[in-house]
Amino acid sequence: MSETYELALEIVQSLAGRTVASAESLTGGLVGAALTAVPGSSQVYRGGVIPYATDLKSSLLDIPKLTMNHGPVSSEVAAAMAVNAAYLLNSDFGVATTGVAGPNAQDDKPVGTVFIAVFRRGRDGLEVLSSVEHLELTSNHADPVAARADIREQSVVAALALLLAAIPK
Repeated sequence: MSETYELALEIVQSLAGRTVASAESLTGGLVGAALTAVPGSSQVYRGGVIPYATDLKSSLLDIPKLTMNHGPVSSEVAAAMAVNAAYLLNSDFGVATTGVAGPNAQDDKPVGTVFIAVFRRGRDGLEVLSSVEHLELTSNHADPVAARADIREQSVVAALALLLAAIPK
């Protein structure tokens, strides 16, 4: 069993009556795919938004221009993506990814710059937890296509681990 599947399985089992939604730029739906690979995930995974283009982060997820001024690859945007995915898709948790997988830098951010965020709302709908991690990932692959895939997979694992850590036991 892969690390990704093991994390997704533990998340699905741990949510128990709670739900999660994703907002993925860098990972292009891989977090949602990991979660939905687990039998029973339909009980906990509400869905996802994949605003891969920068302008869609604002329009689909209603991220304010002031927040977008930090850049599409930033902790502020990752946090807003997680929060707005949870509210947009009416879920208890939101998980988000944004970053630069390569092969080229983006907006002065080097390849491997990644921000992941998790948001959890309380039963009353108010925010109780937001976590954002800034990662600088690398790959041992010389081939740029393989290196890109590796950075994206590392990002999925990190996002799932951050989500799992946010779920009260």
